[in-house]
Amino acid sequence: MTAHSTAVDWAAFAAAEPALARTVEERFGAFTHHVLATLRKDGSPRTTGLEVRFLDGELWFGMMPDSVKALDLRRDPRFALQANPGEGTGMGGGDVRIAGRAVEVEDPAVKGAYREEVEPPEPFHLFRTELTEVVRTYVEDETYLVVQVWQPGAGLRVVKRR
Repeated sequence: MTAHSTAVDWAAFAAAEPALARTVEERFGAFTHHVLATLRKDGSPRTTGLEVRFLDGELWFGMMPDSVKALDLRRDPRFALQANPGEGTGMGGGDVRIAGRAVEVEDPAVKGAYREEVEPPEPFHLFRTELTEVVRTYVEDETYLVVQVWQPGAGLRVVKRR
Protein backbone atom coordinates (compact mmCIF):
# COMPACT_ATOMS: atom_id res chain seq x y z
CA MET A 1 0.00 0.00 0.00
CA THR A 2 1.34 3.43 -0.90
CA ALA A 3 1.57 6.35 1.47
CA HIS A 4 -1.44 8.11 -0.08
CA SER A 5 -3.73 5.08 0.08
CA THR A 6 -6.70 4.99 2.37
CA ALA A 7 -9.48 2.47 2.38
CA VAL A 8 -12.88 3.12 0.80
CA ASP A 9 -16.13 1.21 0.50
CA TRP A 10 -17.39 -0.35 -2.72
CA ALA A 11 -19.67 2.62 -3.51
CA ALA A 12 -16.74 5.07 -3.43
CA PHE A 13 -14.69 2.82 -5.72
CA ALA A 14 -17.65 2.38 -8.10
CA ALA A 15 -18.16 6.16 -8.21
CA ALA A 16 -14.47 6.72 -8.97
CA GLU A 17 -14.17 3.95 -11.61
CA PRO A 18 -17.64 2.86 -12.76
CA ALA A 19 -16.51 0.84 -15.81
CA LEU A 20 -13.92 -1.13 -13.85
CA ALA A 21 -16.38 -1.64 -10.99
CA ARG A 22 -18.96 -3.11 -13.40
CA THR A 23 -16.35 -5.47 -14.85
CA VAL A 24 -15.25 -6.58 -11.38
CA GLU A 25 -18.85 -7.20 -10.27
CA GLU A 26 -19.52 -9.19 -13.44
CA ARG A 27 -16.43 -11.34 -12.87
CA PHE A 28 -17.46 -12.07 -9.28
CA GLY A 29 -21.06 -12.60 -10.36
CA ALA A 30 -20.10 -15.19 -12.99
CA PHE A 31 -19.31 -17.82 -10.32
CA THR A 32 -20.43 -18.47 -6.76
CA HIS A 33 -17.15 -19.42 -5.06
CA HIS A 34 -14.00 -17.31 -4.97
CA VAL A 35 -10.66 -17.46 -3.13
CA LEU A 36 -10.05 -15.42 0.02
CA ALA A 37 -6.57 -14.99 1.50
CA THR A 38 -6.29 -14.10 5.18
CA LEU A 39 -3.42 -14.13 7.66
CA ARG A 40 -2.93 -16.84 10.27
CA LYS A 41 -1.75 -16.11 13.84
CA ASP A 42 1.86 -16.66 12.76
CA GLY A 43 1.47 -14.25 9.81
CA SER A 44 1.51 -16.92 7.12
CA PRO A 45 -1.21 -16.81 4.44
CA ARG A 46 -4.34 -18.93 4.47
CA THR A 47 -6.57 -19.35 1.42
CA THR A 48 -10.17 -20.51 1.62
CA GLY A 49 -13.28 -20.48 -0.53
CA LEU A 50 -15.83 -17.73 -0.04
CA GLU A 51 -19.08 -16.43 -1.47
CA VAL A 52 -19.30 -12.64 -1.72
CA ARG A 53 -22.17 -10.17 -2.19
CA PHE A 54 -22.33 -6.66 -3.60
CA LEU A 55 -25.27 -4.98 -1.84
CA ASP A 56 -26.14 -1.39 -0.98
CA GLY A 57 -22.77 0.04 -2.01
CA GLU A 58 -20.77 -2.51 -0.04
CA LEU A 59 -18.83 -5.68 -0.75
CA TRP A 60 -19.88 -8.18 1.95
CA PHE A 61 -18.38 -11.40 3.29
CA GLY A 62 -20.71 -13.74 5.17
CA MET A 63 -19.13 -16.63 7.09
CA MET A 64 -20.05 -19.57 9.28
CA PRO A 65 -19.67 -18.99 13.03
CA ASP A 66 -16.08 -19.29 14.25
CA SER A 67 -14.76 -20.36 10.84
CA VAL A 68 -10.97 -20.03 10.64
CA LYS A 69 -11.26 -17.26 8.04
CA ALA A 70 -13.60 -15.27 10.32
CA LEU A 71 -11.22 -15.75 13.25
CA ASP A 72 -8.30 -14.69 11.02
CA LEU A 73 -10.13 -11.50 9.99
CA ARG A 74 -11.10 -10.69 13.58
CA ARG A 75 -7.42 -10.90 14.53
CA ASP A 76 -6.02 -9.15 11.43
CA PRO A 77 -8.56 -7.58 9.04
CA ARG A 78 -6.31 -7.58 5.97
CA PHE A 79 -7.46 -9.74 3.06
CA ALA A 80 -6.96 -10.45 -0.61
CA LEU A 81 -9.81 -11.80 -2.72
CA GLN A 82 -9.50 -13.38 -6.15
CA ALA A 83 -12.45 -13.95 -8.48
CA ASN A 84 -12.97 -17.52 -9.60
CA PRO A 85 -11.29 -17.72 -13.03
CA GLY A 86 -13.82 -20.24 -14.30
CA GLU A 87 -13.26 -23.25 -16.48
CA GLY A 88 -10.43 -23.50 -18.98
CA THR A 89 -8.11 -20.65 -19.78
CA GLY A 90 -10.52 -18.10 -21.29
CA MET A 91 -10.91 -15.92 -18.18
CA GLY A 92 -13.59 -13.78 -19.82
CA GLY A 93 -13.33 -10.31 -18.35
CA GLY A 94 -9.82 -10.97 -17.06
CA ASP A 95 -8.29 -11.89 -13.76
CA VAL A 96 -9.73 -9.77 -10.95
CA ARG A 97 -8.37 -9.26 -7.44
CA ILE A 98 -9.38 -7.03 -4.52
CA ALA A 99 -7.35 -6.23 -1.41
CA GLY A 100 -8.35 -4.40 1.72
CA ARG A 101 -9.63 -4.78 5.26
CA ALA A 102 -12.70 -6.61 6.49
CA VAL A 103 -14.66 -5.02 9.33
CA GLU A 104 -17.04 -7.23 11.29
CA VAL A 105 -20.60 -5.93 11.52
CA GLU A 106 -22.47 -6.51 14.76
CA ASP A 107 -25.32 -4.00 14.23
CA PRO A 108 -28.55 -6.06 14.36
CA ALA A 109 -30.31 -3.82 11.81
CA VAL A 110 -27.49 -4.18 9.27
CA LYS A 111 -27.22 -7.92 9.83
CA GLY A 112 -31.01 -8.17 9.59
CA ALA A 113 -31.07 -6.40 6.21
CA TYR A 114 -28.30 -8.71 4.95
CA ARG A 115 -30.18 -11.74 6.33
CA GLU A 116 -33.36 -10.66 4.56
CA GLU A 117 -31.58 -10.21 1.21
CA VAL A 118 -29.18 -13.19 1.25
CA GLU A 119 -30.84 -15.70 3.63
CA PRO A 120 -27.57 -17.12 5.01
CA PRO A 121 -27.50 -20.08 7.38
CA GLU A 122 -27.82 -18.92 10.99
CA PRO A 123 -25.84 -17.88 12.92
CA PHE A 124 -23.23 -16.11 10.78
CA HIS A 125 -20.41 -13.57 10.82
CA LEU A 126 -20.81 -10.57 8.56
CA PHE A 127 -17.96 -8.40 7.34
CA ARG A 128 -18.09 -5.27 5.22
CA THR A 129 -14.98 -4.42 3.26
CA GLU A 130 -12.74 -1.40 2.99
CA LEU A 131 -10.83 -1.51 -0.29
CA THR A 132 -7.16 -0.63 -0.61
CA GLU A 133 -6.62 -2.01 -4.12
CA VAL A 134 -8.53 -3.40 -7.10
CA VAL A 135 -6.60 -5.10 -9.92
CA ARG A 136 -7.73 -6.43 -13.29
CA THR A 137 -5.36 -8.23 -15.65
CA TYR A 138 -6.40 -9.21 -19.17
CA VAL A 139 -5.11 -9.75 -22.70
CA GLU A 140 -5.95 -7.11 -25.31
CA ASP A 141 -5.98 -7.88 -29.05
CA GLU A 142 -4.08 -11.14 -28.38
CA THR A 143 -0.99 -8.91 -28.16
CA TYR A 144 -0.86 -6.96 -24.90
CA LEU A 145 -1.08 -7.94 -21.28
CA VAL A 146 -3.02 -5.09 -19.67
CA VAL A 147 -2.92 -4.51 -15.92
CA GLN A 148 -5.35 -2.01 -14.39
CA VAL A 149 -4.53 -1.07 -10.80
CA TRP A 150 -6.78 1.20 -8.75
CA GLN A 151 -5.93 2.48 -5.28
CA PRO A 152 -7.76 5.12 -3.24
CA GLY A 153 -6.08 8.49 -3.64
CA ALA A 154 -3.98 7.28 -6.56
CA GLY A 155 -6.72 6.62 -9.10
CA LEU A 156 -6.45 4.13 -11.94
CA ARG A 157 -3.07 3.19 -13.39
CA VAL A 158 -2.90 1.13 -16.59
CA VAL A 159 0.17 -0.78 -17.71
CA LYS A 160 0.43 -2.53 -21.10
CA ARG A 161 3.11 -5.10 -21.86
CA ARG A 162 3.87 -7.03 -25.02
